[in-house]
Amino acid sequence: MAGALPTTKGVKDHKIWKGIFAVSGIMVTLVIYGVLQASKKALVPVAPIYKYCLISVSNILTTTCQYEALKYVSFPVQTLAKCAKMIPVMIWGTFIMQKTYKGFDYLVAFLVTLGCSIFILFPAGTDVSPYSKGRESTVWGVSLMVGYLGFDGFTSTFQDKLFKGYDMEIHNQIFYTTSCSCILSLTGLLLQGHLLSAIDFVYRHSDCFLDIVLLSTVATVSQFFISYTIRTFGALTFAAVMTTRQLVSIMLSCVWFGHPLSWEQWIGAVIVFGSLYSKNFLKKASTNPPPLQLTQDGAPSPVKGIP
Repeated sequence: MAGALPTTKGVKDHKIWKGIFAVSGIMVTLVIYGVLQASKKALVPVAPIYKYCLISVSNILTTTCQYEALKYVSFPVQTLAKCAKMIPVMIWGTFIMQKTYKGFDYLVAFLVTLGCSIFILFPAGTDVSPYSKGRESTVWGVSLMVGYLGFDGFTSTFQDKLFKGYDMEIHNQIFYTTSCSCILSLTGLLLQGHLLSAIDFVYRHSDCFLDIVLLSTVATVSQFFISYTIRTFGALTFAAVMTTRQLVSIMLSCVWFGHPLSWEQWIGAVIVFGSLYSKNFLKKASTNPPPLQLTQDGAPSPVKGIP
């Protein structure tokens, strides 16, 4: 039995939708072309390509060490590593950017690391204890976490160096760094023979494609915030933000879900925020010029040591 012929209304609706998609595609193409033409100069690499690749390689190695170490190290080792982000950034800043840090800066980095570690390692409730799902730490696992710290500190410090050394825009660095990461990842899949299996997995589980797009979008947007923070405030400030983020997120989680805070956690929070606020207070106090002293005739007196 022959199927029913499509009605005139159905054919008309089908043509309307095809027309809408065609017009939308043309408009999107024109907008993308205009944006590329307007930003053609901005997309020209301002630094050698290999320097973008260095950021990509270090970022890939950071991620690899972080996830691989989860198989071998316990929660306390993970915590100490993730809370110690400021220290390797200061070490890399000394070697790469020839920065000189004061003893107070090293003291603040140590106190922030100590405070966050105390806060995470000594929860009040046994149901949120980090030791209930711990793993036995091994030499290989600890080495991976040390590698994670080293590569992570190099990534943000070298990003800071490129921003300051080449007066680089944020989207310029993200575009070429991401492009290098895509090429390196694709090359790795080809060499290991995993490309076809990865495509087959996405084909067989088509519902995960939306999750991949969502994660990629969130990661891209977060990269803009990360790059803006590094470009505006420097790699050390970014490391301090990422370290205290763990403490703030856990505090909000405890408040939201009604978990009590132990007295060790209160001490850790006071150490972290007290160190950061004291550093900002002393920095503002040192940057504010002293008030001018007026002479008897009302004119400002010269500063001592300056004729």
